[in-house]
Amino acid sequence: MPTLTEPNRSGDFLLFEEDHHYSRDVVTIAASADLEPGTVLGKVTASGKFIRSVETASDGSETAAAVLLSPAKAETADVTDALVIARHARVKRHGLLFDASYDDTTKRDAAVAELASVGILTDV
Repeated sequence: MPTLTEPNRSGDFLLFEEDHHYSRDVVTIAASADLEPGTVLGKVTASGKFIRSVETASDGSETAAAVLLSPAKAETADVTDALVIARHARVKRHGLLFDASYDDTTKRDAAVAELASVGILTDV
């Protein structure tokens, strides 16, 4: 019998969001990589598009700004209708997907603090 792999879903990380989808925004994910729900995103200053937050970047995306809610198949083209959690929400820290550049607890703690500054709180 083949092994089935289930993709990440919003239930893997999202604990609470405000009523009437107030916590959500529709954004553009820049072409770079296919991303799964729970991915910590940063916003590129020059374009206003979101990409996976990379701790060592210097284009604005090094600041964690949102968490991807819907899958984004952005390996070859921009995704213009991606749903993100952008404010007033509570998420599971261990359900978040960080870039490999967040390679220790201190760096992940800093990203979690950046998310908290926009109102996305994490459980411990």
